Amino acid sequence: MQLSTDPTDPQNQEVYALWDQLAEFSVGDSDAALTHLLSALRSMLSASNVLWGVLVRLPSPKRADPPLGWRPRLVRLLDPIPTVATSVQKQFDTLWSDNVDLSQILSMSGDEPFRVRLLFETLPAEWFEGEHYRRHYLDVGFADSISVRIALNDDVRIRLFVFRDAQSPRFTAQDGQRLGFAMRALRWFHRQQLLSHGLLIANAPLTPAERRVLLALLDGQTEKQIAQKLNQSPNTTHFHVKSIYAKFGVSNRSALAALWLGKLR
Repeated sequence: MQLSTDPTDPQNQEVYALWDQLAEFSVGDSDAALTHLLSALRSMLSASNVLWGVLVRLPSPKRADPPLGWRPRLVRLLDPIPTVATSVQKQFDTLWSDNVDLSQILSMSGDEPFRVRLLFETLPAEWFEGEHYRRHYLDVGFADSISVRIALNDDVRIRLFVFRDAQSPRFTAQDGQRLGFAMRALRWFHRQQLLSHGLLIANAPLTPAERRVLLALLDGQTEKQIAQKLNQSPNTTHFHVKSIYAKFGVSNRSALAALWLGKLR
């Protein structure tokens, strides 16, 4: 069954509305915007949880590296249930070991700039009888997933997983098409998310304190206003501002804003 291309289709209207809603969030509300996206996808696909993550490629991976040099950099769970969060951490820890699961290897393979995969169409039947599926799906309340991979450049990828529990029907090809339709137009959104963490263009990742100052700067607040908002001294705020400029390779707020908007290389 093919996804309808009719712009008046209610399901398509829901996706268009989501795109418009995300565009209304200010730069300083990037965390709230991501929560809104994940919540909307959960509702749209009748899912139980959603995971959004960023993968970066190691500069010099080992020749026999099963994940092909890819490692997690940022992770966001819509509902950070302790058992699920622990499972995610354990899976990421295995990416630094030689005990990498087939599902992880397949998720890293391929160079397609955009890819949607249904769990039950990707992995062999015997995998669902194995330990990884039991520990990281069944034991934490999941039974099925759809994954989306978006390449932002050669060294940075977005990974999104939408999960359903055992009481829900399996995801269908139409579900995958609908998720792909919603996500394919959002490269700008994911790039903005990464920029807010100092990735893609900064010389070094931002600290949490620097990130709060950066978002306030881009919202047009003065250093004095930022210091008051974050309950810190003006000197501390100024120190963070100078560090932000150095990491982004600019010398003032206007150049930072231009870089953020993609007007500078």
